[in-house]
Amino acid sequence: MSSYRVQVATGDFLGSGTFSSISITLVGSKGESPKQPLNNVGKDFLPGAVDEYKVSSDRDLGPLLLIRLHKEPYVFFPEDSWYCSFVQLITPQGETYRFPCYQWIEGHRTLELREGTGETLKDAENPLFMRHRAEELKVRQDCYSWAEYAPGTPRCLAVESIEEMDTNMKFSITKLSTFLLRSKLAKAEMKMKGLLDCQQSWKKLEDIRRVFWFNRTPVSEYVADHWMDDAFFGYQYLNGVNPVVIRKCTKIPANFPVTQEMVAASLAEGTSLQQEVKKGNIFLVDYKILQGIPTNTIQGKQQYLAVPLCLLYQTPSGDLMPIAIQLSQTPGSNNPIFLPSDPEWDWTLAKMWVRNADFHVHQNICHLLRTHLLAEVFAMAILRQLPMCHPLFKLLLPHIRYTLQINTFARVRLIMEGGMMDQATSAGYEGIGPIVGKGTQEMTYTSLCLPDDIEARGVTSISNYYYRDDGLKIWTTIESFVSSIVQFYYKNDDHVQSDPELQAWVLEIFQEAFKSRKASGAPSSLKTVAELTKFLTMVIFTCSAQHAAVNSGQYDFGAWIPNIPPSMRRPPPTVKGTVTLEHILETIPPVNVTCIALSSLWLLSSEAGDRRPLGYYPDEHFTEEEPKRFIKAFQDHLAEISEEINKRNRSLPLPYNYMNPSEIENSISI
Repeated sequence: MSSYRVQVATGDFLGSGTFSSISITLVGSKGESPKQPLNNVGKDFLPGAVDEYKVSSDRDLGPLLLIRLHKEPYVFFPEDSWYCSFVQLITPQGETYRFPCYQWIEGHRTLELREGTGETLKDAENPLFMRHRAEELKVRQDCYSWAEYAPGTPRCLAVESIEEMDTNMKFSITKLSTFLLRSKLAKAEMKMKGLLDCQQSWKKLEDIRRVFWFNRTPVSEYVADHWMDDAFFGYQYLNGVNPVVIRKCTKIPANFPVTQEMVAASLAEGTSLQQEVKKGNIFLVDYKILQGIPTNTIQGKQQYLAVPLCLLYQTPSGDLMPIAIQLSQTPGSNNPIFLPSDPEWDWTLAKMWVRNADFHVHQNICHLLRTHLLAEVFAMAILRQLPMCHPLFKLLLPHIRYTLQINTFARVRLIMEGGMMDQATSAGYEGIGPIVGKGTQEMTYTSLCLPDDIEARGVTSISNYYYRDDGLKIWTTIESFVSSIVQFYYKNDDHVQSDPELQAWVLEIFQEAFKSRKASGAPSSLKTVAELTKFLTMVIFTCSAQHAAVNSGQYDFGAWIPNIPPSMRRPPPTVKGTVTLEHILETIPPVNVTCIALSSLWLLSSEAGDRRPLGYYPDEHFTEEEPKRFIKAFQDHLAEISEEINKRNRSLPLPYNYMNPSEIENSISI
């Protein structure tokens, strides 16, 4: 008779316990034990409990391979869910086996768990293991099936409501309750102030401060004070909510005929536009991707969208200053080039049109497409192609936490017909699909890899680019961590090439995210350890740091609506000298539309609880000691970066904290 000590850990959060009857079967290389109930005196499987039991077998089972957890009805108690964190066994010989679970077991069913050692298919010699991982993937592929969001865009999870989702992909009770409460409080505050029912224009700019008076931030106040400053306009292309669109101008575009005479007053003394272009001090932002996008009608009023070009100049002092703006792609007498020397309100409105265009590119491409929708494809491919025992499943699972729920929420509440983007933006619901589709067609693999992107955009030496500086440090640290994990499990390039589960994962991403476009440069297979390391670094960076960079500052920079107007009610000016403050107030969103936009920005850029910062992995999917050491080193390096950022920020008038590792979520969960 052999006796095994069994420890069963239940999740430590509200609702994770169960009233069901739990039994266990141990499976070893020499046979399996009888199914045995896990039942102590008193209540078992309470939240946070680690219950211990003795399980007997009439023979030695040999090395343990897997366990079966049987969740069955208990007397009259109704069916419920149980969150099992892990099961740990100590054999009669004193050997310890750990079986990671970290998932909900719903209803009454049997769940098989593998021992926690990471293993690729090439290393799997036991027929039982081969069967187990194949059956696991078949179940997951049935559970997580593909659907089309919009033509030409990355595909998504095939559910039409959050209720249809697998419980393991849903928010915790803590996160969901906080999220819903904040949404209701935001609407209640604006309703109480009588703002949601007001369809009139703002009477004066200062009145906008009344919206979310109690939710002001130091950054939002700074924005309200400096939004008209040219230096702050330029600063936002480096460290604002969309720091990824600016690129060096190597030649003035033919459709943007800026002359030396136009910009001479904006340049340093003794230089010229062409000289500054050669020196690498001229930068361009071009919103041509918005050409032909249909525009919205809000409250019966037509909305407008410009397709501007903006030229910027980095001064000898390091400020990035706008020096010329054209509001459409076709030059002509009815499409003037606006300059800083123009009347104040002409120049201010021109900058606002650029900011409106930037809002649409940011929200639909840089934020929605290049973080949320990509991460959903990553998540789906992970769940469909990598079994729990696969080392890359263990590595990547923390970085897809809650992503499927937040994206499903967006599709059924935010970017649907009648949702916030339809109620408050120039492009509206009808414009989202075409913008994202265009962005998908232009998306490249190198643009998702920060070092390559920085080089391609020619912004390696631009001053005061904290997004770049912090992001490169984080990229390098993630890459070092990933490299350690990869080299531990993949001994050579052949091991990478001969892993069919890994190759199926990469191929599915190529097909569903990049639409099988070879021109994207995205790999459809991986041949070397180096290629695998880079690809995994891109995935983790996209799901964590990159999302933080384009998400966390939305309310900070958008709370002052003239700085990033989501919709414009009057068409772009075609002549100079006609703009007044009253004209601007009649162009930006009216009171109630402003409130709709800001409530969404506040909700989606606020932490909703249950957060896990980058590198924080409380669920121990890795059981070997070496990966645990790699994780500790990763955490230490992130802490060093955080301290460097904190030190720098203390000397800045406007701290940049969006890429601070302590503020970055492991996954896209908001």
